[in-house]
Parts: sequence; C-alpha cells; structure tokens
Amino acid sequence: MTNGHCYEGAWPVPGEVLVDRPSHRLIRLLDDAGRPAAAVHAERAAYVTMTGTDVALYRLGTTYRQLERDHQVRPLTLAAARPAPGTRIKVLSGGLKKVFTCAIDRLAYRVLESGYVTEDVLRYTKACQTGPGSSGSPVVDAKNGQVVGINNTSNRDGGACTQDNPCEMDRDGVITKHKSIAYGTQTYWLTTCLTTGNRLDLDRPGCLLPRPDPRRA
Repeated sequence: MTNGHCYEGAWPVPGEVLVDRPSHRLIRLLDDAGRPAAAVHAERAAYVTMTGTDVALYRLGTTYRQLERDHQVRPLTLAAARPAPGTRIKVLSGGLKKVFTCAIDRLAYRVLESGYVTEDVLRYTKACQTGPGSSGSPVVDAKNGQVVGINNTSNRDGGACTQDNPCEMDRDGVITKHKSIAYGTQTYWLTTCLTTGNRLDLDRPGCLLPRPDPRRA
C-alpha cells in the first residue's frame, strides 16, 4: 500500500481509477528497527487512483504466512474507523528511515493540489514536518499501532493549490493555504471494500473507494 502518485506507471488522471494492472515492482520490507528484512515482488497493482483519495494497492506473490515464517515480518493492520482529531500518530518513513511524531490536528473536508482533489483528509500538527521522500508512508495510531492513513503531501512554499503546495477547501467552497502543514489520506475507506480473503470488492455495499468509470474501459 502506498500513494497513487507513487505508482510506477503513468499517473491516473483526475477521475480515473486503475484496477488489476500488471506489476513487477520490487518492494523492500523493513523490520521494526528499520533494518532490511526482505525483498518481495508485487504481482499486480490491484487498485490505483488519485481521485477522492491517493492510494495504490499491490498484490504480492508472497503470503503473510510466508513472510512471517521466512522473514519474521508481520504486517500492520488497518483501523476500521476514522481517527479523531487529537489522535497521536507516527508517520513511519521507510525511505527516509525516520519516524515523525505528532497528532491529527483536524480532518480537512477537501484538499486540492494541481488538479487533484482528496476528501476527508488527515491534517497533521506542525510537529510532523514530512517532505520529499516520505510519500506513501503508513500513518499509525501511536497508541495501538493500527494504520489510520497514508502520508500524502505537504505545503512546502505557502502556495495555493499547486503541486507540492496543496490547499484546503471547506464545505462552503472557501480556500485556505497552510505553509509547512502536511496531510495524509484516510485508510479506513479500504476496510469498507474488503471481502473474504482480503479481496477488494468495489461493488460491496458501503464501499467508499471510487469506482472505475466504464466509459474509460
């Protein structure tokens, strides 16, 4: 699991959802001390979008049982509910080998960046100064270790709604910008679309993930 903008292919355009695409991506796994633990290959990109959320889900050629047996690696679990403002969090950046610790400041109604719109977005307090290289990192609840988000973007220069300078839009359409503030996309959405065997079912009642537009097929 990572951001849609970390997908190895061409970025999906606004409104586009990619499903079940071939992938040969090498994924390096770390242990809880940040040391290399294993390298595995993704077989498929199961779901990719940058519309409403910014997420890419990969299906590995290795099971969780095999990872634990062969490499002593256990996956993090997803929280099934939206985190509340004030929740203490950690952004675990494998790429930077760094942990950012802060709290969820609020849930932003919309975040706009260079033509893309994400919804119900986690806004961090200023203590989490994430930046280049931290995209796609899991955001975990510091209390129980469950994943509550995917680190996504930050406003670097104080610009408004441009690449690397996301802005916020409230329910009334009012735009604000917040320099040095970082954001993460929700992950509880994913749990609303999972069925037996952790299979993704976008037609499941209550599924919150955007669906592919049949006109683009």
